[in-house]
Amino acid sequence: MVTPGGLVVLTDRRSASGPLIEVVRKAVRGGAAWVILRERDLSYGERAALATGLRSVVPDHRLIIAGPDPLGGTAVHLSGTDQLPDGTTLTGRSWHGTEDLSGVDYVTVSPVYPTLSKPGYGPALGATGAAEMRAPVPWLALGGIGTAARAAECALAGAAGIAVMGALMRSPDPERTARELSSAFRSAAGPGICPEGAAAALASSQLSAAGSQGCPEGAGTAPGAGRGFGGEVW
Repeated sequence: MVTPGGLVVLTDRRSASGPLIEVVRKAVRGGAAWVILRERDLSYGERAALATGLRSVVPDHRLIIAGPDPLGGTAVHLSGTDQLPDGTTLTGRSWHGTEDLSGVDYVTVSPVYPTLSKPGYGPALGATGAAEMRAPVPWLALGGIGTAARAAECALAGAAGIAVMGALMRSPDPERTARELSSAFRSAAGPGICPEGAAAALASSQLSAAGSQGCPEGAGTAPGAGRGFGGEVW
């Protein structure tokens, strides 16, 4: 099972600096590996047409549709209340520590940092706090990741990737922004990063040591209850 990792783009046509497909194309050229199509307020026909357009600029099988309908594909990202659909090969869910993850392949954890795109969605967890939620599947850090330093912090905390919306959508140069964020994440992740060890290193400000240590056998993001909060999910 290949799950999302690296830089993942979340779409928001309302804040995009240009036509949405063109903004996404530039972000992919800059290093974005996956794209999640949101735009759930559009009609079915409009959204299906947008999905078709995005598939022309996104790597094969790397477009994920927010909601239970994959719009001709096989990958979906669900809210906390969406029902698990049939016939999909990749399923993600927005997770705040309490949502059911049965049948889910990856999750987004948010908000990691304060964010202008989704204010009021609970206190910022920080990279270490997100790691301490101990998601039982690969997790993407989401919320306020607009700098290379924050991208690197998320990698060191054990995130499989960073899900970015506002910083890419609003950027006057999405390709450059994507390159900066994806490069910082990849450089910090490197080989041998242990999610739990990296989170501890963040807490103790020993980032360089975390980057050089391998994972002990059995280490990783173990299942467990997290720090949840109420409210609608991303």
